[in-house]
Amino acid sequence: MSPEARFPSGGRLLHWLLAFGAGGLMVLSFAPFGWFPAAVLSIAAFYLLLPAQRRGAFVTGWLYGLGLFGCGVFWIRISLNEFGNMPAVAANALMLLLVAALALFYAVAAVLVARLRPAPATTRWWVGPLLLLPSIWVLLEWVRSWLFTGFPWLFAGNGQINPLPLLGAPLAGWAPVVGVHGLSLLVALSAGLVVVVIRRGGAVRPAAVAALLGLWLAGTLLGRVEWTRPADGPLTAAVVQGNVEQAVKWAADGVVPTLELYLGLTREVLEEADVVVWPETAVPTFLHQVESALVAPLSADARAAGAEVVVGVPVMETAERYYNGLVSMGSAEDRYYKRHLVPFGEFLPFERQLRPLVDWFQVPMSDFSRGEAPRPLLQVGPYPVGVSICYEDVFPEEVRQALPTAAYLINVSNDAWFGDSLAPHQHLEFARLRALETGRPLVRATNTGISALIDHRGRVTAELGLFERGALTGTIQPRAGATPFVRLGSLPVLSLAVALLLAGLLLGRVPRPPG
Repeated sequence: MSPEARFPSGGRLLHWLLAFGAGGLMVLSFAPFGWFPAAVLSIAAFYLLLPAQRRGAFVTGWLYGLGLFGCGVFWIRISLNEFGNMPAVAANALMLLLVAALALFYAVAAVLVARLRPAPATTRWWVGPLLLLPSIWVLLEWVRSWLFTGFPWLFAGNGQINPLPLLGAPLAGWAPVVGVHGLSLLVALSAGLVVVVIRRGGAVRPAAVAALLGLWLAGTLLGRVEWTRPADGPLTAAVVQGNVEQAVKWAADGVVPTLELYLGLTREVLEEADVVVWPETAVPTFLHQVESALVAPLSADARAAGAEVVVGVPVMETAERYYNGLVSMGSAEDRYYKRHLVPFGEFLPFERQLRPLVDWFQVPMSDFSRGEAPRPLLQVGPYPVGVSICYEDVFPEEVRQALPTAAYLINVSNDAWFGDSLAPHQHLEFARLRALETGRPLVRATNTGISALIDHRGRVTAELGLFERGALTGTIQPRAGATPFVRLGSLPVLSLAVALLLAGLLLGRVPRPPG
């Protein structure tokens, strides 16, 4: 009887704990930890923990997913409980339900890999770690990016942008070429090579090490390529971070103090800045309600100073239709309405059946309409700018739609919903990856942090930390041209993943023992 067959005093309990821990290990690759090899080791452990027999693979993969999402997105309960007025028991229960559902992706991955891989004793043992593992991993991440509106959080490739001493960030150089799905493929392939190093000796082991080093060296060399070029001269960009508490911001008597705060911070930088960016819903009331008191004078001040101002504000079209918007003012005026809304936070799926839930979960303005712009572009002075509101910046294909037209990127967010947790750090990291993928600098303004200026290589050049209040200024360089990812998107990587899967299916068709 195998160790896994004994319950729970023996090997099975240990096996389950290791599977959960392997999933949790992946979280160390993301901000604020930034230890990128953890993603490789995590996926290698996932593969090594799959039972030799097919039975038990589902539970192993599901526990892995529980470890990943349980450790990585536990902060969702904060928005439900502390800011959504949901009882703690209900908030934790819903968070655990979401984690359990997301973990099913890794249960499916485990079943597919365990079922399709050749037995270790066959001559084609390598099909499992080198073909099936990376292809199935990436294809299921891709499904997760769009199924039920998508949840592309904590992809394996997301944590590859943070350099370590001596090692750098070797796979990050691939991002402008293959995007985040390509990074995930390379991380999973690196994990497969680690499996080969662990399980095989002789000439196979040094060959696997050489292949692994080759992937990482190629990424390092690609990181030196300038895929885009400067366009015009540099700009002075400013972000204002009000650090307004959620309870104050959305209170009836909080509107005027909030606006006075943001106007005061803006006046501090308006004379020196070319563009000033306010956070998502920095104006906690509808645009038409502050048109004369805020918009008209602010626009006049911006024109007088030769600056542009971009403001996050809800925009009402009718009593039943309103948008989470961005409005630019100054020498040019334009609007952008958020296109990818957050389920339950900004709109209610299956409204007829679930309306009582949202009545219980009290989120201000939780019934936004979806913007219909064909591309996420906003005219900011003389420049077309690629914009994203909050959650939209974790969808690389949607950000890519603004390119190559956009001269730079703007992201506004309100990560105050998630308090002092991993979420603001993770969100900044994903925004940095969008800058690297597109070869464009990014100006990021948030209500409570982390606001930042990011260059076209995804490096933070200036930032305002969590729960700081102030105005941040720095230089950004508008750019032109297109990275390979901007030109081709994720299609080449997904096609390659399908090809690897088909090759794995064909090559893996060898007899294997029953079980």
